[in-house]
Amino acid sequence: MVDITEVTAAPGPDLLTPDNCAVLFVDHQPQMFFGTGSGDRTAIINATLGLAKAAKVFDVPVVLSTVAAESFSGPLMPQLADVFPDQKIIDRSTMNAWEDIAFVEAVKATGRKKLVIAGLWTEVCVVLPALSALAQGYEVYVVTDASGGVSPQAHEHAVQRMVQAGVVPVTWVQVLLELQRDWARTETYLPVMDVVKEHGGTYGLGVVYAQAFIGEHAAG
Repeated sequence: MVDITEVTAAPGPDLLTPDNCAVLFVDHQPQMFFGTGSGDRTAIINATLGLAKAAKVFDVPVVLSTVAAESFSGPLMPQLADVFPDQKIIDRSTMNAWEDIAFVEAVKATGRKKLVIAGLWTEVCVVLPALSALAQGYEVYVVTDASGGVSPQAHEHAVQRMVQAGVVPVTWVQVLLELQRDWARTETYLPVMDVVKEHGGTYGLGVVYAQAFIGEHAAG
């Protein structure tokens, strides 16, 4: 029951902020993309880059990880690596990133309790660390459009499994706008609009149109 005297104009604790979350990119590698069949792979690449640039705009800590990069899956997607040129990439033998000591230590080093995860494939390399982190007390958000599985069914069932366990499904644009949350935050407004114009599809075109007729500070 609502206590009206306690109601304030303040964000809820479940919302993502630049100060309470970290973004984990798991296995966005060539071989993993080759086996992805749950959706358009170009769209997944675009969503992954949009998420990465969102994290960079808001200075959110990230963890980059690959599996068997030299023996099977190939290097991290170069466009993603280019967003974080100074970031160490953690290569693993484990399909479950949460069973790799270096990966878990990197997550712990961020000091964040909310983890935003995207990766390939959803039913293996996303589900396993998501459920493992959840079991150890983290709040976990999975970016479904920056993730993909070997089939639509595999991706869908993986998301359902995670949701039933308590993971929150989100999209990359949702994460970007939740981090911004107020168009009066001028220090990140233009960088956010740049990400939207580059990766936001028709939303981005709408911003281009609005800025052409209204000005560069047209609201998103």
